[in-house]
Amino acid sequence: MVQFKKWQLYLVILFSFFAIIFSLPNFLSKEILEKTPSFIPSEKVVLGLDLQGGSYLLIEVDTQSVIKENLETFSDNFRTSLRKNKISYKKFNLEDQFFSFSLRDENKKNDLLKILSKYEQDITHESNDQNLLKFYFKDEKIKQIQDNAVSQSIEVVRRRVDEFGTKEPTIQRQGLDRILLELPGVTEPERLKKLLGKTAKLTLQIVDEDLSWNDLKSGKSKPGVIIYESDKELDSSGEPLLFAVKKRNTISGDLLINAFPTVDKGSPVVSFEFNNKGGRKFGKVTTDNIGKKLAIILDKKVISSPNIREPITGGKGIITGQFTFQEATDLAMLLRAGALPAPLDIIEERTVGPSLGADSIKSGKLASILGFTLIIIFMFLIYGTFGIFANVALIFNLLILLAILTLIKATLT
Repeated sequence: MVQFKKWQLYLVILFSFFAIIFSLPNFLSKEILEKTPSFIPSEKVVLGLDLQGGSYLLIEVDTQSVIKENLETFSDNFRTSLRKNKISYKKFNLEDQFFSFSLRDENKKNDLLKILSKYEQDITHESNDQNLLKFYFKDEKIKQIQDNAVSQSIEVVRRRVDEFGTKEPTIQRQGLDRILLELPGVTEPERLKKLLGKTAKLTLQIVDEDLSWNDLKSGKSKPGVIIYESDKELDSSGEPLLFAVKKRNTISGDLLINAFPTVDKGSPVVSFEFNNKGGRKFGKVTTDNIGKKLAIILDKKVISSPNIREPITGGKGIITGQFTFQEATDLAMLLRAGALPAPLDIIEERTVGPSLGADSIKSGKLASILGFTLIIIFMFLIYGTFGIFANVALIFNLLILLAILTLIKATLT
């Protein structure tokens, strides 16, 4: 008779015990699991998109808008450098792929070349017969911007999907500027698509009240001021209300560390909290602008414009905006997950119903039970008692495999 050492026997018993405990939830219904003792795990093997249904999305990142935004920021910094070096220019123009201008004094060209030498890794330039200078990002710089935009977008999408509560999503980069997203078991795909479609760039900026209503309607502005539409408020003609806001002292939503929905005076609002740097900046801006309006801008739409009645030095505040509680919850979720570096476009969408997966599971169960029963009968008839031992070992092998799949949260497809 085969002899085993005691430690080997105990090890086999221990492994078998844990295999039973961790694989047990896969054989119990949700109702029964809720009544089981707390030491029994509640996790089951995760079923993939093809088994439990869900949504498949192919998303394209609008990297061109990021390139333009980077070019705009670069051109602002470049113009600042020109002013510091007393190089005057004219006919400044910003396009999607380049910005251009002409020098007022051609003798300043050498000074311009000295400034350009600091940026030679990022930009290249050319000039035409009219001495118009055009500046472009180099191909390497453009690729770097695109790669960063897609990588950041994947991380933000992952955080938003996690906030939404989807378990075991598949999020992968595909090609140069696309993201593949598989969401098993999603019951509200439209709401999730709406959340993914928002860039969620939040800024807090002081309203400039010097411009008249006619100036705003005609699009007339002044340096350092941008005009934004209201998200919900309308003027007397039924058009979105317009706000002129100052670029200076902009507080970015990147400085937020928390946001959550709550109720203030019976209405849903979003409470937010800045980090130390944001709290100091928020306190200074509100201290310096008492009596003025603070525009809260989300994706270039003014969602709220409260008056600053007193300095807000605690780094906390609320966003009001005639929200429903669902809207407040979604906005808080977006702010916690962070802003997307670029807009996303859903270019392909497929919804897989759970019925096909249910048929597969049913067929798989039937085939497994039938096949396993035939194996047990065959092993017993051919090998007798040793066949029974082999069958028990086979059962525990399957339980160990199932327990490991459950523990590592493997997705079964």
